[in-house]
Amino acid sequence: MKNLKIFSLAIAMLICFVATAQQKTITGVVSDATGPLPGANVIVKGTNRGTQTDFDGKYSINAKIGEVLEFTFTGYDKKLVTVTKSNVINVKLEGSVQLSEVVVLGYSNNDDEYDNYRGKSIIDKNAKPLSKNEVKKSLAYSSTTTNSVQTLQGKVAGIQVGHSNNNQSLVIRGVPSVDTTKNPLYIVDGKPITEKEFKKINPNDIAKVEVLKDSQATSLYGSRAKNGVVVIQTNQNIKPLDIVPINDDHEDYEAFVENVFESPKSSPLSTFSIDVDNASYTNIRRFINNGQNVPKDAVRIEEMVNFFKYNYPQPTTEHPFSINTEYSDCPWNTNNKLVRIGLQGKNIENSNLPPSNLVFLIDVSGSMSSENKLPLLKQSLKVLVNQLRKEDKVSIVVYAGAAGMVLSPTNGDKKMTIIDALDRLNSGGSTAGGEGIKLAYKTAKENFITGGNNRVVLATDGDFNVGASSDNDMQRLIEEERKSGIFLTCLGFGMGNYKDSKMEVLANKGNGNYAYIDNIQEANRFLGKEFKGSMFAIAKDVKIQIEFNPSIVQAYRLIGYENRKLRPEDFKNDAIDAGELGSGHTVTALYEIVPINTKCDYFTPLDELKYTKTETITTNSNNELATIKFRYKKPDGDKSIEMINTISNDQVALSNATSDFKFSSAVAWFGLNLRDSKLVKNKSLNDIKSLAKLGLANDDEGYKAEFIRLIEGGNKFIAEK
Repeated sequence: MKNLKIFSLAIAMLICFVATAQQKTITGVVSDATGPLPGANVIVKGTNRGTQTDFDGKYSINAKIGEVLEFTFTGYDKKLVTVTKSNVINVKLEGSVQLSEVVVLGYSNNDDEYDNYRGKSIIDKNAKPLSKNEVKKSLAYSSTTTNSVQTLQGKVAGIQVGHSNNNQSLVIRGVPSVDTTKNPLYIVDGKPITEKEFKKINPNDIAKVEVLKDSQATSLYGSRAKNGVVVIQTNQNIKPLDIVPINDDHEDYEAFVENVFESPKSSPLSTFSIDVDNASYTNIRRFINNGQNVPKDAVRIEEMVNFFKYNYPQPTTEHPFSINTEYSDCPWNTNNKLVRIGLQGKNIENSNLPPSNLVFLIDVSGSMSSENKLPLLKQSLKVLVNQLRKEDKVSIVVYAGAAGMVLSPTNGDKKMTIIDALDRLNSGGSTAGGEGIKLAYKTAKENFITGGNNRVVLATDGDFNVGASSDNDMQRLIEEERKSGIFLTCLGFGMGNYKDSKMEVLANKGNGNYAYIDNIQEANRFLGKEFKGSMFAIAKDVKIQIEFNPSIVQAYRLIGYENRKLRPEDFKNDAIDAGELGSGHTVTALYEIVPINTKCDYFTPLDELKYTKTETITTNSNNELATIKFRYKKPDGDKSIEMINTISNDQVALSNATSDFKFSSAVAWFGLNLRDSKLVKNKSLNDIKSLAKLGLANDDEGYKAEFIRLIEGGNKFIAEK
């Protein structure tokens, strides 16, 4: 008997082993008529074994021969496939219901409801209309429901109802989210309401419903609509369903307070990071050209000034940039003076440029659908592709609901291959930017070129998330990634939901630069004509520290650079990040000076201190306005190099100043007016325009002349303030 039991147990184990051995890994792709389907469900019928397709529609699941795989995706017909000897099963689902179509629920027994619905699909005019019986069934359903959530369950395309602790909530199917909630935005009779308010609506009061997702949602309602929108019209507001965007400003800009005057006695050192970005200027240009008010916090004066190139000499020493200073009158406060500090980066010949390892990280989420976003983005990157050489290589990573690679590293001379990959991109889905950033840096690291130009080029409207605490997570992520020695270029596109604040954080924290592309001409300038300056760093972590002579200077203030200021002790701390300088780049900074014994309405000297005495050293420094120090690192270096110069007190009248001094002063002056600065006495646009005209030299590209036209266009907005 005992032997019989052992024999039976052995047989049972053998049967289990054989059954297990029959299991194998099945892989494949689930698609529809338009391409791969991310998020489709694949389960072994009759079991709890299941999986979902990834960003590229791919799946992998363990199953035995003879078992049946069940493929489902809401809105598509279910498909059953029996597992055979083949390890690959590709499935194409059919019978899609367009989630963006209009679904009408008219609570009436009038057959005219069906006739009114036919042909009135607002979003998708080609959508198949419901049959008369389907509409009647939907109408009859209303009499048995008491809850607005229940009313929509199973009756509106794209809606899923979640149940938790007897609580019901709506989720729009096919809208992945990195948020802790997937609740859609609710719009009732044109006004946003909370989910709690939505649940209180009497189902019998609902006349019409529309579900929006992806670009159709975000283009109308901005980032709040990333989880979709449920648009409801009540019986009290019966009229043709007309979806109108909420009149809110969804563009985000970091708020900051302009620099004030400081005394060199109490604040002897002014320290800041250089900034070669010029996104603020092109963004302002977009607002003015569109006849819109310019948001105050969209105006960063240093980026306006640095949009333009100035005639600084090339460096003649071992350092990668030359230092240039000029001292003259301040045009907006005539009793004050203005100091201009200019850096000129060394211009490297194309043949001497190091090979590039570029990763294009492209936002293809639903918010990128408009013409001035993804379509302009693709055309812009083609400009960059045309600059590449055989020794360069490009990878393309995209992100929406998930991140994925659409082009593995490809040599720069395979331009059509790269361009074809760009042309195939389409928008749709939510905005999981964090995963995209991680994958892009991972790709750049795997293809790292020692001594080369390793760079991620992020192109987006900035409307993305990284985690539950999006901005903080994003900053920590990008600070960690910059340690890899990979640089970052941020390209901003679009309007309406543009997130300038996020783009600036990325560029500032990630050894990067930042440009706003408002048209193809700007793409040709930044990615074509200024390709070397935009894409090839010759120095990084460039810091400036200036000490003004208190025997000559009563007070000073830095014009702009508010979010680039550093503590004095940060100057020698090589762990502190600062700006990068590209080949041929110029950087300009302006200081407004209140000379000693000059009355200034915007500065009140401090009383003498009781316990602390400050003495001014006059020996051998009577003609020194200031001492200026620079620190920088080589692109692949970790230790900074210091340079020291002095600024002479020899000044010239504004009429005798260089044309570049006049023009850069006019640009700063206009920016101060756009910001409605309280530290500017003369706000005459005619005077700004006259000064800018005196600085029109060296304007082969016509950008300075264009600025003068912007001054004329900005007259309306400044006058309104």
